[in-house]
Amino acid sequence: MATAAGAFAKRPNVLMIVADDQGWGDLSIHGNTNLETPNIDSLARDGALIDRFYACPVCAPMRAEFMTGRYHARGGVRGVSTGAERLNLGELTIAEVFKGAGYATGIFGKWHNGSQPPYHPNFRGFDEFYGFTSGHWGQYFTPELDHNGELVRGQGYIIDDLTNHAMDFMALHQKRSFFCYVPFNSPHSPMQVPDRFYDKFKDAPLPMRATDAAKEDLPFTRAALAMCENIDWNVGRLLEQLRKLKLAQDTIVVYVSDNGPNSWRWNGGMKGRKASTDEGGVRVPCLMRWPGRVAPGTKIPQIAGAIDLLPTLTDLAGVTFRAPKPLDGRSLKPLLTAKNPPWEDRMIFSQQNRQVSVRTQRYRLDAAGKLFDMVQDPGQTTDIASREPAETKRLAEAVAKFRQEVAPFIGPDDRPFPIGYAKTTWLPARDGVGHGGIQRSAQAPNCSFFTHWTAKEDRMTWNVEVLQAGTYSVDLYYTCAAADVGSTVEMTLGASKLTGKIDAAHDPPLEGAKEDRVDRGQESYVKAFKPLRLGSVRLERGRGSLALRATEISGKQVADVRYVILRRA
Repeated sequence: MATAAGAFAKRPNVLMIVADDQGWGDLSIHGNTNLETPNIDSLARDGALIDRFYACPVCAPMRAEFMTGRYHARGGVRGVSTGAERLNLGELTIAEVFKGAGYATGIFGKWHNGSQPPYHPNFRGFDEFYGFTSGHWGQYFTPELDHNGELVRGQGYIIDDLTNHAMDFMALHQKRSFFCYVPFNSPHSPMQVPDRFYDKFKDAPLPMRATDAAKEDLPFTRAALAMCENIDWNVGRLLEQLRKLKLAQDTIVVYVSDNGPNSWRWNGGMKGRKASTDEGGVRVPCLMRWPGRVAPGTKIPQIAGAIDLLPTLTDLAGVTFRAPKPLDGRSLKPLLTAKNPPWEDRMIFSQQNRQVSVRTQRYRLDAAGKLFDMVQDPGQTTDIASREPAETKRLAEAVAKFRQEVAPFIGPDDRPFPIGYAKTTWLPARDGVGHGGIQRSAQAPNCSFFTHWTAKEDRMTWNVEVLQAGTYSVDLYYTCAAADVGSTVEMTLGASKLTGKIDAAHDPPLEGAKEDRVDRGQESYVKAFKPLRLGSVRLERGRGSLALRATEISGKQVADVRYVILRRA
């Protein structure tokens, strides 16, 4: 699939760092004096700053575009939760490419492109995974995490912990080329950060404000900036580890964010924020260092995007591969390593559901068909479509063609969740549907659990496909108050049926509120769920609806449910 090329005795390592919900304006190198990010900034001082770099309006799509070099919709990524975040199995990932070239591959953080094997990162080219697979996590201090498909408990603050594991991975593979992917999950909410970073900001005046200051939530901004400084500290630790291991000269380091800022705060006067296809929703930081190959202080004004990262990194590393499907991105190597190389103008599309915007070097046609001169009017204040009819028509036609190409991949997602591809299959509440009185613990599905299970008519279901017939043990991860112990639960899938009884109380408190710096809004608090072995059952190959219901209810409610976990015998 991939082979090494080039004159390197040891091919260069790659350290890829991705922030979550960090805006272009959340770095001091971009002019924000509200915070200090010297370690991240150093990547541009010692390497390159890609000034106009475009990710996606939201999280999972950007990760898919980085993974494949293709627009996310082409890979089946429709959304950020309930399975819509999954990257189609026919897509070749950057991890598979580097692994095929002999690299050790590891991911430490937020995956967000599928949970059940074969969507899980261990089945998409990563030898080592430590983090979580969903869109956001409900607790950042000593949280429950996934280590190569098994539930574990993290140690300390999550960003520090992920960094520790990434540093260990680089040390373990220091004599071998490695591809180390560190997708941090901050400053995404919930807004939790250690005191040593927050104390600087909790009463800070913040002289640089959002364009419309009335929209800015200052406590949220303060927490976000504290989280950004924590990221910077951890980036410093990663860079110092490379220095200690004597790998700095042999490692390509990239730092980007996945989308625009998750609140209204200073962002260089750009229009839009996270979830918007306008400039402020998709223009993000991108800094790249490779000593001796990328000249210090390089500034790249040409537009680029997440779709360019796979072709760029493989080209720089001298790794060749056969792409099974056409790439949308192009290698930025000429811009990074040569002075004034020939470079054709291009279009970069930004999509959020059915909203599409397109950017060229000079113009942006927004999702409503308005045209903006981004050189003269970077804040998108004046529609010039009537003054530039030819350019408006050209870009509108390009958007129409793009819409036609990706239309089959937009809308409802009917892909089932696979059971049995690997020995263990997790079915989190996030991927299920509650019926009757059953509710999620919060509006946002990602880290939620099912609750209000009070009637025999209530049920929860998962759209699944059993890929390998066999006997499976079934564990229900539950909580139940002592007064409610004794209910009987039935799991069905096709003709298969399994019944078990909740015979022990487990009623831990909700976690997260005391660590939150601001109210978390739509996101669920978490608690420690306990496995209950319902028993074992024979499952046949095929697609169906896996359902849970109660045949007997002994108290006011049955239980709260976080996961159903199936293990093939």
